[in-house]
Amino acid sequence: MSSQDKSLTGVARTFGEHELIVSKTDLHGKITYANDVFLRVAQYTEEELLGSPHSIVRHPHMPRCVYKLLWDTIQGGNEIFAYVVNRSKLGDHYWVLAHVTPSFDIGGNIISYHSSRRKPDPGACQRIEEIYRSLLDIESRAADKATGMARSTEALVKFLNERGVSYEEFVFTV
Repeated sequence: MSSQDKSLTGVARTFGEHELIVSKTDLHGKITYANDVFLRVAQYTEEELLGSPHSIVRHPHMPRCVYKLLWDTIQGGNEIFAYVVNRSKLGDHYWVLAHVTPSFDIGGNIISYHSSRRKPDPGACQRIEEIYRSLLDIESRAADKATGMARSTEALVKFLNERGVSYEEFVFTV
């Protein structure tokens, strides 16, 4: 059984207020660097993470539309801040406030991605979790993953437009 097949434990993992989880990936999302905090919180060894897709820590309670927004943003050459819940190797979960940025070569071409994750405010996570739950519900009611992601993306865009904010602006007001 792979680590992605393990059941969720319901156990929340955490890290220090002044610690950062840091990782770097190639253009395809494969991990090229993971700091010690990432290794500790995610419960993986460096050997297990390096070369693996970053989705190795994807939690099933994380809406696909948020990942789509994240990837569309960084592939477009922009940074993004996002609340993300991840799953550790053993099925525990941990919330982060992620700051993801593209890295550029001297010619301005994107060559990799860098993510620094901070310990988020627990109250913000509770509020975000409610929104993510509704997006997941939309995704789960669709006949297939692509349709579900498209519908939840529409719902997220509508939610943000009704508030007159971008996702990032919303993140900082939660």
